[in-house]
Amino acid sequence: MAPPKPIPLEQAQERLCALATLLPVEQVDVAEAVGRYLAQDLLAQRTHPMADLSAMDGYAMAESDVRGPWCLVGESAAGHPFEATLATGEAVRISTGAHMPRGAGAVLLQENAARDGEMVSLNGEGEPTARHIRRAGFDFADGDVLLRSGTAIGPAQLALAISGGHGTLPMHRQPSLAVLDSGDELSADPVNCGPHQLPASNGPAIAALARPFISNVRRIGPVRDTMEAILDGLDQASGADVIVTSGGASVGDHDLVQPALERWGATIDFWRVSIKPGKPLMVAQRGKQMIVGLPGNPVSSYVTAYLFLLPLLRTMAGASTRFAHAIPTPCVDPLPAGGSRTEFLRGRTVDGGVTLVDEQDSSALRALAAADVLIRRDIDAPATKPGDMVNCYRIQNGGIA
Repeated sequence: MAPPKPIPLEQAQERLCALATLLPVEQVDVAEAVGRYLAQDLLAQRTHPMADLSAMDGYAMAESDVRGPWCLVGESAAGHPFEATLATGEAVRISTGAHMPRGAGAVLLQENAARDGEMVSLNGEGEPTARHIRRAGFDFADGDVLLRSGTAIGPAQLALAISGGHGTLPMHRQPSLAVLDSGDELSADPVNCGPHQLPASNGPAIAALARPFISNVRRIGPVRDTMEAILDGLDQASGADVIVTSGGASVGDHDLVQPALERWGATIDFWRVSIKPGKPLMVAQRGKQMIVGLPGNPVSSYVTAYLFLLPLLRTMAGASTRFAHAIPTPCVDPLPAGGSRTEFLRGRTVDGGVTLVDEQDSSALRALAAADVLIRRDIDAPATKPGDMVNCYRIQNGGIA
């Protein structure tokens, strides 16, 4: 039987993510939430700031009392407010972040003040103003939406959630992952690897690429190119939310992953995508368990994991942004016209532009390690000249950006 016609990239990505099931929601300690996704809108549990605060060091006085001089009657420091009410002709020493006293409505900057004992006056460099006051609730108020469902929690979002009064966050459970390498030529030991063997690098690379988006990973293999060995490896992976196979997904005599999956009870949803590298990519399902069959060539494996596995993991964990964003970047090199498949060239950024790495072969790991972007070339894209804009995807750490 002839292999199926490859399907377009975006159709394959959307089809994969449509098969995914959102994982259950759990409450996660806010300090452990970085890298995960909110399962619902996050509402403020408090107002921030709770009171008017000074934005600068200086002296606070009534807003209508801006000519001076003023008698210094106390101090308001962060965490230690001045408790009395200011009268006309009075001022308090105030620190950045300190509560504005009752009756105060202006701040004189420290560098604009002249002080003589307990008396404060203008030095001619500026006057008291309300511009240096952070009003209560200027950042957010109790009940405001702080973050939308599906937002990725980074350090800034973590700080916002804590400031909003949250100690735990509702988040979808992260997927568990099993990575199965197959191939008679693979050696699990890179040190003692025979001349007829290759070190099994795909599994560790895929696991490392996926690590920010998963709860745990189990590596299986490398397993032999036999039906029994692959079935045994699949059995070992049966508890994972997502199984990734590397190698054996093509049409050669020893490419047994697809028939093994079917014998194991999985349903092949699609196989072969119109991309280069990585055309033999395969997606299958067994109940709610997702299986992604990646090519065996290391660059093909890495690129297809970036384009398919990472969006799948983000989808299952509840991310609102599943796919990497293309960044238009001027190219340094002329590029030929696009071919019959969407192609991803390995490149690196230089002086605000992007240049090709020296080798584009799908087995060239040294070139992949030198790259920090994938340069997208669409089907039948016109040839480019230096300075033309091309779409690039950052591949450092599997990032979204």
